[in-house]
Amino acid sequence: MNFRQFAFNNVIRNKRTYIAHFLSSAFAVMIFFIYALLLYHPDLQGELASTSRTMSMLASMGMEICQYIVFIFSFFFLLYSVSSFLKLRKREFGILMLLGMSKRQLHKLLFIENILIGFGSIVAGIGVGLIFSKLILLVSANLLSIEQGLRFYIPLKAIWLTAGAFAVMFVVISLFTSLMVRKVELVELIKSSDKPKPEPKASWVLSLLAVLLIGAGYGCVFYFVIMHVYSLALLAVGVGLVILGTYFLFTQLSVYVIRMLKRNQGLFFRRTNLLTLSELSYRMKDNAVMFFMVSIISAVAFTAIGTCLAIGAPGLAEMANPYSFSYASYYGNTKEQEHIRLIQQELTRNGFKYRMGEVSIDQSDNGLRLIKLSDYNSLAKTLGRPAEQLQDQMTILAPSSLEMANTYKIQGVPSQQVGIIRRDYKGTFKVIKSLDYVVLPNIWGLYIVTDKDFHTIFAKEPKQNINKTYHFVVEDWQKSRAVSEQLKKLIPQDNSHYTLSSLVDKWTESQQVNGILLILSGLVGIVFFTFAASFIYFRLYADSERDEQQYKMIAKVGLSRKELNKTVTQQLILMFFLPLVLAMIHSAVAIAALQQLISYSVFQYAIAIFATFLFIQIIYFFITRSRYLRQLYRKLV
Repeated sequence: MNFRQFAFNNVIRNKRTYIAHFLSSAFAVMIFFIYALLLYHPDLQGELASTSRTMSMLASMGMEICQYIVFIFSFFFLLYSVSSFLKLRKREFGILMLLGMSKRQLHKLLFIENILIGFGSIVAGIGVGLIFSKLILLVSANLLSIEQGLRFYIPLKAIWLTAGAFAVMFVVISLFTSLMVRKVELVELIKSSDKPKPEPKASWVLSLLAVLLIGAGYGCVFYFVIMHVYSLALLAVGVGLVILGTYFLFTQLSVYVIRMLKRNQGLFFRRTNLLTLSELSYRMKDNAVMFFMVSIISAVAFTAIGTCLAIGAPGLAEMANPYSFSYASYYGNTKEQEHIRLIQQELTRNGFKYRMGEVSIDQSDNGLRLIKLSDYNSLAKTLGRPAEQLQDQMTILAPSSLEMANTYKIQGVPSQQVGIIRRDYKGTFKVIKSLDYVVLPNIWGLYIVTDKDFHTIFAKEPKQNINKTYHFVVEDWQKSRAVSEQLKKLIPQDNSHYTLSSLVDKWTESQQVNGILLILSGLVGIVFFTFAASFIYFRLYADSERDEQQYKMIAKVGLSRKELNKTVTQQLILMFFLPLVLAMIHSAVAIAALQQLISYSVFQYAIAIFATFLFIQIIYFFITRSRYLRQLYRKLV
């Protein structure tokens, strides 16, 4: 058996140890390949470019940036996993050196092992990516609202880029591996698992600081959204405080709480709690940094995916603009009634039910837009809103955006009175309230006045100078894209006399932007979550030899399998779900803050994300628990 065969057999014999490292590496390769597959797709730019050249550019830039993120994060993750396995195999390396292996040969052995695992990961990752490439293209086309779809192609450029990038990465990691063991002495390798661990300690001051920092961070985030203090520095401080507080929570507060539980003798000496709590204090201290990384990474993944799903929701687009089609007619337009009839005909012909509202808008000399109360009530009926009542010399402020509606809702109207000037007319109106929804989008300074006041203000205004807008509320407007395309042909745009806009077109553009964000954040989030789960696996099996010896000794003094099962399960539940639960809390706070900015409910998306990842983690927990217990049982025989 030559040296290469010996290295290959080493990998095969340690497959239980290396399986998580191999699968995570292959998964990282697959995600990188998917980004390359989309980045170099010949049709991806087609429909996106026809809608917006900027979106096409953003898509390409986003794919490239995310490739860098996945690549860089994969490098540090794989370096961490390799270092974990080196600690696990220190005794093995010491025995090999005791039998005559030189340090140079040991470095060569580690280099070949890592190259073998890296080569297998590249082949497996690209192979799985190719198998699912058609499904990925179908899902991507749906998320980007590309009706023609994305055709399948052989992504040779993506294959070579992925293989080359990760081949370089695994070579560099293999070189780093040699540096990790270069300064380790033989005695240290052999006695690595015999070193006693000091009892974990924690400061009550830092434990209290953890709670205060997280609370202050949450406070900054909510102050940012509730008080509309849109300061990037304030948001950055809030996030920074939460991250720092999370670090102290795992390194100090968790250990401190376990120490307090151990002081409760009634609890500590009950059944197997002595063993469970004693072991937990060491596990929490040893794995604090890993728990911290898992929590922050998972929180970023949950928040990014949930936010992108919420932003791309049709309900949010409908709140910003409640009208499926809007037609604005200006002075000199002779085709107004013909165009309105065409819109109605196309909607009816395609089987859409609709309601239409008509509004006359004019502008005062001091820049205010005014509409009649009767026109507003016509729109309110169209939108299913209650009608309003007004007295002369009174007015209602109508917001033109969701942000403005939220501002008025929190801070009230900017002024209790407003002056209106139009030619010879001058008057002061009392602002009785503001509406809590968008009436006419993107029309700033919009006020509702009585019909009598409107005619008085514009008494000397030629009737033809008053602009009219027609607004259509359509059921199932998301399916009206064909109607929109047909109307563009029948009513060519003429900005000097009229404009026609459709909500489905703007929503499609938004879907493409948010679809790109969802693909990017979703894949990166999945990578982060997979790496986070792998961190737990690495730490668990890095301590497996010590755990096996410990439980073997305890079993000799009467620990039953049922008690062992319970003790291990309690510890694993904490390892697997404590970081995940904290990540969900952080993410829920971020999404709750987002909810303050919009009236449309986004928690349904957050719940879906949490439920999905929690379900995956539960399955992963049971699989790992079963394998871990089975391994312990074999050692106890």
